This record gives sequence, structure tokens and C-alpha cells, in this order.
Amino acid sequence: MRAAVVTAFGGPEAVEIVENELPEPGARQMRIKVAAAALNPVDAGVRAGAFGGAGKQVGLGWDVAGTVDAVGADGATSLLERSREPGGSWSVGDEVVALDYGMANPLGTHAEYVVVDTDAAAKAPATVDAVHAATLPLNALTAVQALDLLDPAPGASLLVTGAAGAVGGFAVQLAAHRGISVTAVAREADEELVRSLGAARFTTGEVEPGSVDAVLDTALLGERALEWVRDGGAFVGVIPGAQPAPVRGVRTAAVEVSPDGARLAELARLVDEGVLTLRVAGTYALDDAARAHARLAEGGVRGRLVLVP
Repeated sequence: MRAAVVTAFGGPEAVEIVENELPEPGARQMRIKVAAAALNPVDAGVRAGAFGGAGKQVGLGWDVAGTVDAVGADGATSLLERSREPGGSWSVGDEVVALDYGMANPLGTHAEYVVVDTDAAAKAPATVDAVHAATLPLNALTAVQALDLLDPAPGASLLVTGAAGAVGGFAVQLAAHRGISVTAVAREADEELVRSLGAARFTTGEVEPGSVDAVLDTALLGERALEWVRDGGAFVGVIPGAQPAPVRGVRTAAVEVSPDGARLAELARLVDEGVLTLRVAGTYALDDAARAHARLAEGGVRGRLVLVP
């Protein structure tokens, strides 16, 4: 099968399409025939060597939407029931989405097939195609797990930096759905977009110090954004270990996304209910993965670029 990998770190030109053996699912794993797989900034980091793996083949891709092609031992009967309908089990032909957490794995989701743990998968949203569904797992899980860390109560004030981005956009929608008052920080050209996602207020970065209960900092503003949190509030970043030190009683943390099929199933339902919007900026054939990386590197992408085998 074909897969996009790097064998030497570098820019977009480092991405190669190689032939690999078809991966086999082990116990409590499934093999997915990939229909679509989103390209994320973390893939650029993997490609550049930010997560290690020098001297070996490193796979690309964390998001996947596709069809169950094979199920390993116990995978059809031992999946946590909350990840599917009560009493359900995975079967060949099921349409799924999944997060394949990979830093230096030899294969990722940018391939024709991928193997994931069964409890990392969820039924795909029924109201969107696979290309759109592929944009859900990594970014929506990051957003909801960040909100879990912040734990704002209904009616609280939350400021989201980078609100027009993939993680930021999901965070705005999820928080607004929970009755949280969201202030979006984004470029002036993105005001209409972030307000359509549910932001009650918009700013390009002029924020009064200590004026919000919590900040989700997807734009990596760091200490500047920390100043906007009230005494005793909460701050969450998106790069583990890179959050600023606590001050004024403000809790600081950073989200490190983890696979969670049950939570992903909840997010898929929110897509079907119209709560979450899936944004696709463009599609590329798997063979054109290097071109997709080059477009991502140019910046200004709203939504996700998606690879289609």
C-alpha cells in the first residue's frame, strides 16, 4: 500500500510516497481503509523532526475517516460500548473516524490503510462526507480536552486566541454551546467567521488585563494572554510544557490530546446536530502530499487541507 512518510527531516520536499506492506490489526485494533485524512500543523512538525525519529521511516497523519476493513482479536466484541450505540460492536464495513496519535511511528493516516486501537474510533458523522469528517478528530478532541482542563461554568467568560483556526474554532462552538460567553481573538478579516461560530465578542488583541475568567491560547501568545485572565482564573495552552508559570492564583496548563473514541462519538453527534461546523480548505491526492505540505507552510489556511488516497 502507498503511504506518505519522511525518511530525512526537512521542508515539504522531504515528504515521500512509498510502498509498505498492508498493516495487520492486533488485539483490540481495527484496520481502516482510508477515505480521507486531514493535514495538520503537527504533521509539519513531525516532518521537520520536532518529535524525533531520525534515521528511520516516520509516518504522517493523525486524523482519519474511512471504512473498517479488518478487526483484530476481540476488537469486534470488547470495544467500550460508549464508543458506539449500546450493545454495538465493530464490523467490517462500518464507517468511522479516529485519531491515530503518532509522533515517530513508521506509518500514519496519510496512507491507503491504517491500524488504530478500537477505542480510538467512533462512528463517522452521518450528515457529512468523509473529507469533512476527517477534519474532526484531532482538532475537536484537542478543543474539548482543553475545555475540560479549563472547566468554565455556564455563564463564565472565556477568551480564545486563534479563534479562526481549527482548534480555536471548535473551542468557540463547544463553549458557546455550553452557555459560556466567548471572546474571540483573531485577525480583523476573520470577525464574521468567528462570530458565526458563536463568539459573543471579537477583538484583534486589545483586551483589558484581568477581564476574563479563562483563556484558551491556541495562538501561542503565552504571557501576554495570561495577563487577560482574572486573579484565580485559568489558562490553557496547546503545547505541553510551554505554558507560562502560574501567577496571581491563575491555574496554567497545556492540553496534550489523547485518543478517546467515546468523546469522539459525542463530537460526531454534535456535527450531526449542527453544533459543530467542519471546514475544508482544499483536497489533495495522496500522491500530492508534498504539495499539500507546501500550501500549509504558506499560511492563511482556514479549515483543513485533506488528503484523499
